[in-house]
Amino acid sequence: MESPNTVNAVAVRSSFLDTLKGCSFSGIKISKEDLKRKITMHEYLRFAIRDAISEENIEGGKRHADVTNGGGECCECPLVVFDLQNVKPNEFVEYGLGCLEKFAANGDICAKQTRERLRVVVAGGDGTVGWVLGCLGELHKQGRSPIPPTAVIPLGTGNDLSRSFGWGGSFPLIWRSAIKRTLDKATYSPTSRLDSWKLSISMPSGVNLDTPHSLKQTDEVVINQDLEVLGKLPEKVSSYQGVFYNYFSIGMDAQVAYGFHHLRNEKPYLAQGPISNKMIYSGYSCTQGWFFTPCMADPGLRGLKNILRLHVKRLNSSEWELVPIPSSVRSIVALNLHSYASGRNPWGKLKPDYMEKKGFVEANADDGLLEVFGFKHGWHASFVMVELISAKHIAQAAAIRFELRGEAWKKAFMQMDGEPWKQPLKNEFSTFVDIERVPFRSVMIHGG
Repeated sequence: MESPNTVNAVAVRSSFLDTLKGCSFSGIKISKEDLKRKITMHEYLRFAIRDAISEENIEGGKRHADVTNGGGECCECPLVVFDLQNVKPNEFVEYGLGCLEKFAANGDICAKQTRERLRVVVAGGDGTVGWVLGCLGELHKQGRSPIPPTAVIPLGTGNDLSRSFGWGGSFPLIWRSAIKRTLDKATYSPTSRLDSWKLSISMPSGVNLDTPHSLKQTDEVVINQDLEVLGKLPEKVSSYQGVFYNYFSIGMDAQVAYGFHHLRNEKPYLAQGPISNKMIYSGYSCTQGWFFTPCMADPGLRGLKNILRLHVKRLNSSEWELVPIPSSVRSIVALNLHSYASGRNPWGKLKPDYMEKKGFVEANADDGLLEVFGFKHGWHASFVMVELISAKHIAQAAAIRFELRGEAWKKAFMQMDGEPWKQPLKNEFSTFVDIERVPFRSVMIHGG
């Protein structure tokens, strides 16, 4: 946490507030002092939350309550801005909000109003936003309401969550005035809902899996015994679970992402911003056979149909359905948002007669459905992204089960919201990837 002499990260970072000087946006002048009064919570609450987080104890800020007698009326719309340099979102939810709730339960009217009016702004990319949303989702599990709605300051590469909710794909170079505008919009803009999806991997035990941040090992095993499987069910199973908000994919696109991430980690000087990231990513794609396939006899360059079976549950259906995978498809994506790969919409805007024929409905971020589609190769993906052709529409699904068997493949590549990993495969045993919607929908602030 920052020192008591600054507006710390639990309220609004001082570096942001220091830039809030009067300037105009579309003829509307936003006063620095008015905005500070509007979004900054009482000092005694900031100190109490700071100490609770620092001591990892909701009672840690208790001494600040002794001299306040409730603090009076709270600010109109208290904001918490996360940039993760000082406070992790799980710490804030457990200890910071816990302290605020403790004050409110003890009769502190200002703390009660602050908790009820609180809104969150996340400065970062999709991964950072997803981390904060996941931590806020724990409030729902614990029965701690209301859930603070979330706005975004886009600082990542793709920023698809930010794009989807009207906060833009990048932050302006004139960032001082943009910060002020964003904070102001976060106080009054309407809210909307966002589905999140739990992904569970069940695989033969005894195989090491180098998991990304978004996947954690668990004792829970999710294998639906009612579905016919191609391979044998392993006697001992290792299970991993995670949550995604935008997409999950299997295949060549994930392989390219995996290689790019490792290259960037080994040589960080090559990727020092969104533009250089995209240039290097595009160049790396060409070296992985995504655009040029040197030898189709190589089993690693064949379609996913050779190793993958797909079952889905349709909208308002409890029955599993086996869905054929086109033989030409080398990458399958399950997409939740309209924005993918820095603002593209590969699912496309489908005509009503086509949707009726395929049994599709209009795609939305809170419709309880994932759009499942495929890419044939890099050229196909490129033409889809510029809307010259469409992706291979496979299904809309309320739940998904992927079954993978190695055959000639020793591994497959997967990624979830931009975090890729290498998935080991066995020939004799199947690996299962199950996806189902999380019951709670995240609350987003819609910026425009």
